[in-house]
Amino acid sequence: MSTLTGTELRDEIERTLRSHGIDAVGVTTVDPFDEVRRSLEDRRARGFHAGMSFTFSNPRRSTEPSRLLRNAASMVVGALSYVEERPARPSSTSARIARYAWRDHYADLRAALDAGAGVLRTAGHRAMVIADQNGLVDRAAAHRAGIGWWGRNANLLIPGAGSWFVLGSIVTDAALPPASEPVADGCRTCRRCIPACPTEAIVDDGTIDARRCLAWLVQDTGMFPRAHRVALGDRLYGCDDCQDVCPPGRSTVGSAVSLGPTGGPPDAWVDVLDLLDAPDETLLDRHGRWYIPRREPRYLRRNALVVLGNVGDPRNQRVVDMLRRFMSHDDRLLRAHAVWACARLGLVDLVASAADDPDAAVRAEVAMAPTVPPSPSSLVPAGSTR
Repeated sequence: MSTLTGTELRDEIERTLRSHGIDAVGVTTVDPFDEVRRSLEDRRARGFHAGMSFTFSNPRRSTEPSRLLRNAASMVVGALSYVEERPARPSSTSARIARYAWRDHYADLRAALDAGAGVLRTAGHRAMVIADQNGLVDRAAAHRAGIGWWGRNANLLIPGAGSWFVLGSIVTDAALPPASEPVADGCRTCRRCIPACPTEAIVDDGTIDARRCLAWLVQDTGMFPRAHRVALGDRLYGCDDCQDVCPPGRSTVGSAVSLGPTGGPPDAWVDVLDLLDAPDETLLDRHGRWYIPRREPRYLRRNALVVLGNVGDPRNQRVVDMLRRFMSHDDRLLRAHAVWACARLGLVDLVASAADDPDAAVRAEVAMAPTVPPSPSSLVPAGSTR
């Protein structure tokens, strides 16, 4: 057993975490997050969870960190920056990826937290690393540990740095003294994130209606909601809009520095034509670390077809050929979204070819399609949030 005091052990853990790239560290108790549990239960009762599981599946479990480890006494919380400047769009059919998904930042975060847990184990304590899992509301832990405040967009905001961070914790039976108090609300009168949301998903201060949130809708199963397809614009996975306009985060993005150790070019853009052309195995190999419902690449293709309908050029033969191919795809979900994309681009003849499709959802898309091509000004330019 280590002879270090609780304060000395805490400081040694922080030094270790920071030497492994962690940008902010806090320590807190394992007391239940009762207010957060009530919020999760309220959002679920109001339908705002849109059927997602994650921490909504068992709010009590995910807000009681003492359940994670026998005799748990403390939590060490770490935040790892993933901020980078977005590179230029490679092609007109490139789709945007949310910044947190450009690299496997959670692998870097877990490696750093594992190193911190190693300090605790060497000192004779038990320690468990938890990050990007359903067993703990990471933002609640980070808030109480004094790392940041609850933003109006429901993200945790770190003073002077914004929300461009992945969060994780070490739960331990060591009694570590907290190092700081919770951070006061820094949003004050700022409401920039609310009108910036392309689907008006931020319905209340700190409350998100996932039924309208693009970051969730691209991960959900079934048909992409028709009401939000145009708003999806060129986004394939995730949405950064409420973070892009947040004043603390905007200054951080301007620094154009990623603090994570993972090198190589970022996966900031994905060409939707290449994605639609790739076999399942290739898509899972390239993008398998993303949350893909049921590990079925059909949902990536569904998103890609919506993006293609928003950014594709109907004069581009490869675009037309790809849509024609998906109009006869054996997956009815993809045929339905191909019909919508064709209608969006004014490819009326292709839409009409699906009028006798055996699937009702596909025929419904045909029935709702305009009978004349749209004017060029009605199409959403790449990068638009209209």
